[in-house]
Amino acid sequence: MGNLYKEILEHIPTAAIVFNEALRVRYCNRSFRAYFGGKERGTLADAVSCTEEEHCGKGVKCAYCTLREFFQDAVRSDRISFRKLVFRRGKDALTLRIKVTPMGDGVYLGVADSAYETEIAREMSSAQDIQQRLLPAAKSDAPYSYMYIPCREIGGDLPDVYETDGGTMGVLADVSGKGISAGMLSAFVRAGWDRGEISPARAILGLNAKFQELNLDERSYVTAVAVRIGREERELVYCAAGHNAPILLKGAHGIDEIVMKAPPVSTWMPDFGYRDDKIPYEKGDILVLLTDGVIESRSPSGEQFSLERVEEILRCSENAQRFIERLKASLKEFCGTFNDDITAIAFDLS
Repeated sequence: MGNLYKEILEHIPTAAIVFNEALRVRYCNRSFRAYFGGKERGTLADAVSCTEEEHCGKGVKCAYCTLREFFQDAVRSDRISFRKLVFRRGKDALTLRIKVTPMGDGVYLGVADSAYETEIAREMSSAQDIQQRLLPAAKSDAPYSYMYIPCREIGGDLPDVYETDGGTMGVLADVSGKGISAGMLSAFVRAGWDRGEISPARAILGLNAKFQELNLDERSYVTAVAVRIGREERELVYCAAGHNAPILLKGAHGIDEIVMKAPPVSTWMPDFGYRDDKIPYEKGDILVLLTDGVIESRSPSGEQFSLERVEEILRCSENAQRFIERLKASLKEFCGTFNDDITAIAFDLS
């Protein structure tokens, strides 16, 4: 085929394949090869990375090859043909709409117009799975519960809980943006956070230093809050960077709202000096970290969920698990759908 036409086909997102009457592949473009994992030329089996490639058309599986059957029907009819085909790739069943057009001289062009979208959906599914694996495991010396509800396939919130020297660290980060870009930035936060650092402030300072190396513009930033639960001292050591939602501590005398006014991890104030603060706690208290998506979620009429509703749920919750269960149920009933990521972590302090 002409170099110009080949160059055009090579750079379009739609999967395309050119074959002849004998179903020999003259060419398949980059999108087709990326989707099917095959070669540019050869047999149909070569193009779709089939295990019957040594005897394409004569193997046991060939009788069940829906793509081969469709191409044969298109050649016999010698007219524009359409078909929706289902392919299995591992555990996934993928549906493609394929159109075959006769080009003359026994040559045919096949176009899978949904291959690009399907491949993107598959990649998004893989990204979702990876992000789920970044969520904290439900094991800690400090019992806790959490909820994580991304508003899109990929979320920008990152909760984490882990054991550190002499205590348990709870971290909650919220990155700017939504979707894929937010997911990439949240992965950076997970990779850039120093789990060996027992000071929340120094951990945030380290993350801020690494963030500066990305050289992003002012539209990209990370708000974060970190709390170390010191069980021996019965003390919370905490630091927040631009985190709008307060830390909530429910004790015998009610609920304390802990707020720190400090800029987010960003290029806005790159050398800002974050510091730790401390507050004592008593056995039976409940500690809550949440993103502003919880407070700012809106009902269909536009009403905000509000911090007051969160605190009312916390007042009537006897432990962290019941608080998270009630908060999740109340948010879903109030909002229906979410326009921001919704994340909260609650700890039972002892």
